[in-house]
Amino acid sequence: MTLDQLRIYVKVIETGSFTNAADRLGTPRSHVSRVIAQLEAELGVVLLERTTRARSITEAGREVYDRAVGILGAVDDTLRATQRLHDEPQGLLRLTCGVEFGQVILGAWVEDYLARWPKVAVEAEYTSRELDLVHEGFDLAIRSGPLPDSRLVARTLGRFDCGLFASAGYLRERGRPIEPADLEEHDLVFFTGGAIKAGWTMHHPQREAPVAVKAAARLRVNAGTGVRNALLRGLGVGQLPCAMAGEAVAQGRLEPVLAPWAPAPVVVHAVYPSNRYLTPKVRAFIDLALERFPQA
Repeated sequence: MTLDQLRIYVKVIETGSFTNAADRLGTPRSHVSRVIAQLEAELGVVLLERTTRARSITEAGREVYDRAVGILGAVDDTLRATQRLHDEPQGLLRLTCGVEFGQVILGAWVEDYLARWPKVAVEAEYTSRELDLVHEGFDLAIRSGPLPDSRLVARTLGRFDCGLFASAGYLRERGRPIEPADLEEHDLVFFTGGAIKAGWTMHHPQREAPVAVKAAARLRVNAGTGVRNALLRGLGVGQLPCAMAGEAVAQGRLEPVLAPWAPAPVVVHAVYPSNRYLTPKVRAFIDLALERFPQA
């Protein structure tokens, strides 16, 4: 016995004839007749009494009909509930990102996400450690820089323009570099957090070939705020996202260095395991991040 057989049988009872049921279902009358015969043979009972003028439902037929209506109703309810799972974000979203990104940017995204989708909950882990999403059970991560893990699917959210900066006091004491090669004579502060490796590749808007900065760092820091604080204290020249340096530049505490030379922008991705279905809760968060990133 199949659900299709039960659906056809119920339609015969509800419409009063094989012909009417066939018309409603868009199938030949012969197919309806054959299905009812198969159902009777499988159950070992007569469902419909056939006379020359009409067909009447038997006592066994009434019992099967009542139960079939209940079964089909439960199946339809299950299908509708499953469809809602595909349509409406719900459940626990486990995500991770760097500490600074989480504190400065992601927190506001999560607040907006929870307000939009009342059936979701969020567990966010802010860490400088690059977690294994697959083995540690995370749905989503926000990451910047290269993505070597082939088990992950990446969706680009946006990019942060970057520049080199130093304090006015440092530049007065050590001089201002004019070309990337001049950085070899300076103290350099490198950011080494997450997947981003120490070192810079400088780009000029009017020159095709980028220039790699091969000078050694005087200081390496695994947090952007650590780089900014070191630069503010006059410890050298370092790379920062322009947005992170903007306030200090406006106050005269930091100055751009080497412009229009600039490091490559930091590209930010939403990543998730490639072996998992992109659930509505994950898709909804990525959509929100794409919407909010320009205002990040």
